[in-house]
Amino acid sequence: MEYNDIITLIIEFLGTFAFAISGIRHAAAKHFDWFGGYVCGIAVAIGGGTIRDVMLGTTPFWMTSPIYMICTAMALLFVIVFAKHMEGLRNTWFVFDTLGLALFTIAGIQKSLAFGQPYWVAIIMGCITGSAGGVIRDVLLNNEPVIFQREIYAMAAVAGGVIYWALDNLGVAVEVTVIASFIITCLIRFLAVRYHLSLPTLKDE
Repeated sequence: MEYNDIITLIIEFLGTFAFAISGIRHAAAKHFDWFGGYVCGIAVAIGGGTIRDVMLGTTPFWMTSPIYMICTAMALLFVIVFAKHMEGLRNTWFVFDTLGLALFTIAGIQKSLAFGQPYWVAIIMGCITGSAGGVIRDVLLNNEPVIFQREIYAMAAVAGGVIYWALDNLGVAVEVTVIASFIITCLIRFLAVRYHLSLPTLKDE
C-alpha cells in the first residue's frame, strides 16, 4: 500500500468516527433509540463517500472492509458512555460535524485524484464527500439540510479543496497540504458560525 493510500485510509477512519458521532448526536436530540442512532451515524458517515465512489465507478469504500461499520459502532458506544459529559459541552455535535466535513473533503479529493480526475472534479468530489452525508442525515431526521441554510457549510469544503489544489501545485509536502486544507475548512466553518457569516440569499420577487 502506498504512502498516500495510508494517509487517505487514516483520514477516512477519523472522518467516519467524527461524522458518526455527529449523526448519533442529532439522533439523540430527536430521542431516537440506539438502532436509530446507529442508522443516522452510518448514514452521515458513509453517505457522501458512497455517492463519490459510485460516480468514480468503484466499489463504495465501506464495502471493502467492516472497519467502517465497527467505527460507527464505537462512535455509538462513545456517545452512550459519555452522554452526560457531552451534554455539558455546548455545540459538541457541531465540532464533530465540522471535523468530519474537513476530513472527508480531503479524503474525497485524494481518492478522486488517485482515479486520475482533474482538480476541478476532485474539489467537487471532496465537497460531495464532505457534505452529502449530512444531507442524508437531515432528511432522515426531517430537518432542513444544513447546506441549504444560510450557514457556510459546503463552501467551506470548496475553500479547503482550493487550498489543497494550490499547495499541491506548489509542490508542498502532502502532510502539510492535508493539514492546511483541514485547518482552512474548519476555520471557515467556525468563523462563519461564530460571526454569523453567510452567502447572500435569493429574492423571490
